[in-house]
Amino acid sequence: MNKKVLSFIFLALAAYAIFVVLVVVLYDDDPAKMRWEDREAYNKQYIAKLQLDNFTFDQALTELGSPDITEAKKVDNQNYQVMFYRTQHMKSDGITTQDECTALLFVNGVLMGIGQSAYQRFVELG
Repeated sequence: MNKKVLSFIFLALAAYAIFVVLVVVLYDDDPAKMRWEDREAYNKQYIAKLQLDNFTFDQALTELGSPDITEAKKVDNQNYQVMFYRTQHMKSDGITTQDECTALLFVNGVLMGIGQSAYQRFVELG
């Protein structure tokens, strides 16, 4: 190959590499702007990585966006809030229900439970 073709290939690869780096660095995964299928997959993957006592209510709002469903109550001077984020599609009816979501239970703003058992704990509080 001559030098002109090689320089053109190198230039194209360099431009592609710069484009990839810019997308990775500058693209923000904002759940509010995602299609519902993408948001569902994002929520499922993100929630799977969470650790109890190491994630806050404010972080949930920042990283996952507004919940699809939420409930809250105060019991014995403790604030309990359960937030439901859609993680599995069940029925194409345009309505998100609890069985399509994963529950996150926060006690005084700190994550204390994930999933159906977390919601059951919330319900049993009285």
